[in-house]
Amino acid sequence: MKTKLLTLASIALLSAVSVTGATESADIATFAGGCFWCVEADFDHVPGVKKTISGYTGGKTENPTYDDVTYGDTGHFEAVQIHFDPSKVSYAELLEVFWRSVDPTDAGGQFCDRGSSYRTAIFAHSQEQLEAANKSKTGLEKTATLKQPIVTPILKAGTFYTAEEYHQNYYTKSPLRYRFYRYSCGRDARIEELWGQEAHQGIVQEK
Repeated sequence: MKTKLLTLASIALLSAVSVTGATESADIATFAGGCFWCVEADFDHVPGVKKTISGYTGGKTENPTYDDVTYGDTGHFEAVQIHFDPSKVSYAELLEVFWRSVDPTDAGGQFCDRGSSYRTAIFAHSQEQLEAANKSKTGLEKTATLKQPIVTPILKAGTFYTAEEYHQNYYTKSPLRYRFYRYSCGRDARIEELWGQEAHQGIVQEK
C-alpha cells in the first residue's frame, strides 16, 4: 500500500526479534488480519486483552524485516500476538471479534493492502485453539452471513518475529497518519458492508 510505504520509507529498520514459535500458553492468540497496525488497534480495545505485539509469522525467512515481508518472497504474514486474560475474555470470543474485524472472503490481501503478507489467517498455539478455530469457522459458514466463501486458513503457530519498534502501537504514536491510512484504505467501510450490525463486535470504541 503506497501511502503506508511512503510514510515508512525513511525510517531506520530495527532488527527483528524472534519469539520462539508454537507458544503453548493458552493466554496468547495470533491472528493475521491485514495491516497489523489496525489489528493491534482493534484488539487493544477488547476488554480482557492485556497487550498486542505486531510481527511476522507463517513464512520461511528467519529474522525478516518489514521490507523483506512486503517486497520479498518470505511467505510471512503481517500478524499480531494477542495476550489476554482468559478470566475476562475467552479464546472463542476473540475468534468472534477477529472474524468481524476483517474480510475473510478476500484471498489477495485486505482492503487496499494487496499481496500475500496481508492475507488473513488464524495461528493456533494448541490443539484446543485449533479445534476452537475450526469450530468457529464452520459455525460461521453455516450461518451464511457472508455471501462468499471464507478463505482464511487455520494454521499451526510457528516462530513469531517481532516487528520493528516503530510498528508497535503505531496508532498511538502517529494517530493522525494512522486514522488517514485506515480511512483511505476503506477498512471500516468494507467491514461494515460485509457484517452490518455485527461489524467490530466486541471492540469498545474510543469516545
